[in-house]
Amino acid sequence: MRILFIGDIMGRTGRDALAKHLPELKKTLKPDVVIVNGENAAHGIGITPDICKEFYALGVDVITTGNHIWDQREIIPYIDRDPKLLRPINFPKGTMGKGFYIHTLPDGRKILVVNAMARIFMDAMDDPFAAMNELLNTYRMGGVVNAAFLDFHGEASSEKMAMGHYLDGRVSVVVGTHTHTPTADVQIFDGGTAYQTDAGMTGDYNSVIGVKKDVPIHRFTRKTPTDRMSPAEGEATVCGLFVELDNRGLAKKAGAVRIGGRLKPEMPDF
Repeated sequence: MRILFIGDIMGRTGRDALAKHLPELKKTLKPDVVIVNGENAAHGIGITPDICKEFYALGVDVITTGNHIWDQREIIPYIDRDPKLLRPINFPKGTMGKGFYIHTLPDGRKILVVNAMARIFMDAMDDPFAAMNELLNTYRMGGVVNAAFLDFHGEASSEKMAMGHYLDGRVSVVVGTHTHTPTADVQIFDGGTAYQTDAGMTGDYNSVIGVKKDVPIHRFTRKTPTDRMSPAEGEATVCGLFVELDNRGLAKKAGAVRIGGRLKPEMPDF
């Protein structure tokens, strides 16, 4: 199984870059599953039903999110109708939507796609480690599903790396999102789980994590109220992670994906 994950889509420029480059990536990498994080897709905060439909039309199979999932209020009545749009699994019980989805490939193979949110420097949430352990006790690789993927949305690299090692051998991939900066630590852990601390954003890197520079610089230097932050509008770099699995659901190869925009291109050669 070949999995392509694209990191946080940031505003219009990120959506345009996805539309431009995803067909090329699908042709080159031939993924069986395409997953994107869409929590910043609607002008940098949240996602809308129309954007979800736009992503599915491009060939996206599952959309993950994070702490901005509820920022566009129209998503609240929609999320229960779209099982492929995930919110973090460790929201309190009773929260609308779901934190996981089982995607079935045309040949019948199944992949468990999960979204969880970290807690360090983030909103107060239920324990993501306990939530993942409970879920994997039911949906085991090699049993109910052939593979398992986690988008772990969080600020602290230590917490994300701890989750990767905690799940090593029990899931196929653990990849971090939220910081909007791609890390250089793509690797396969001893137990066979592919890992990257943060896939980076799909957005304009001539910015402050995807936002036009003036407002965040003013906030840091003056500590006074400013205009609302808005996404930078230059050409975006598509950032992500590509992983090839063996027949046990464990990673054989993993590589970073970067195409377009300002960052140095990188493309897996497998």
